[in-house]
Amino acid sequence: MRIVFTDSKTVASNRAELEILNEFGKVVLYDMTSPEELPERIKEADIALCNKTIFSAEAMSQAPRLQYIGLFATGYNNVDVDYAAKHNITVCNAGRYSTEAVAQHTFALMLHHFSRVSDYSTFVNNEGWKRSEIFSPMVFEMHELYGKVLGIVGYGSIGKAVARIAAAFGMKVIVYTRTPRNDDNTRFVGWEELLRYSDVLTVHCPLNDSSSEMFNREAFAKCKKGAFFINTARGGVVDEYALKEALESGILSGAAIDTITVEPMREDCVLYGVKNLTITPHIAWSPQETVERLIGIVADNIRCYLKGEPKNKVN
Repeated sequence: MRIVFTDSKTVASNRAELEILNEFGKVVLYDMTSPEELPERIKEADIALCNKTIFSAEAMSQAPRLQYIGLFATGYNNVDVDYAAKHNITVCNAGRYSTEAVAQHTFALMLHHFSRVSDYSTFVNNEGWKRSEIFSPMVFEMHELYGKVLGIVGYGSIGKAVARIAAAFGMKVIVYTRTPRNDDNTRFVGWEELLRYSDVLTVHCPLNDSSSEMFNREAFAKCKKGAFFINTARGGVVDEYALKEALESGILSGAAIDTITVEPMREDCVLYGVKNLTITPHIAWSPQETVERLIGIVADNIRCYLKGEPKNKVN
């Protein structure tokens, strides 16, 4: 089998981490692959592996041997799965590998806002405590998570993990999802009720036609005054101009996001430097343990496919 990994740099910090793939055949690793380079690189591949490389119908049509695409990701909107299905190309994703990591990062962003750890650390490092007349200089306003209403958008594995952690903090959890289900641990509400009552809003839904820019001017205008907004899902669920306006107008007390519409960030990104906005560069999924789990899942997917029992198939 000839296996081509088109963007290995986005997953593994060193190639030794990917040696497990050698059990399946000859592996060719490319750090990154542009759309123009893809057809040539996969034209003789039996198996293609990718994270964010765009597999268009045109590119796949030039790879007559291609029979399997393995994703190092949960999302698969970068692959034309309809074309793949019509041409007997199996596409498998890596679901649920990052659940605990993304839930952890969600609360890291939340605590960063409410506990002001970074602000106080900077204050101390700038000798503010040395100059203080009191032992507890309350320079920055902090708030408890206890008793706050956490509104979760999307209730898959990550949304559920976030709800579980929220319960440990004593938060009240409400959920908006297009597929409500029975769950004794939370309360499902409508879209407008979620916006009206949430002290904290956190997004954990996939990006699709129904969720694209669901957080727009109209949605932010209906939010509870001073709410805090978190997005660790996909940048496309947010109208970035509307988010900037909601922060600058004071509708939101702050926001923290791990993903934006175009990544890496462009020079002209509208969100760069916006006040009360924390941005991390799409790294919620990437603790070392999570990466090791991801590689293991992708390898197991290939193993199952070669046995004729494909797992995590999305088409």
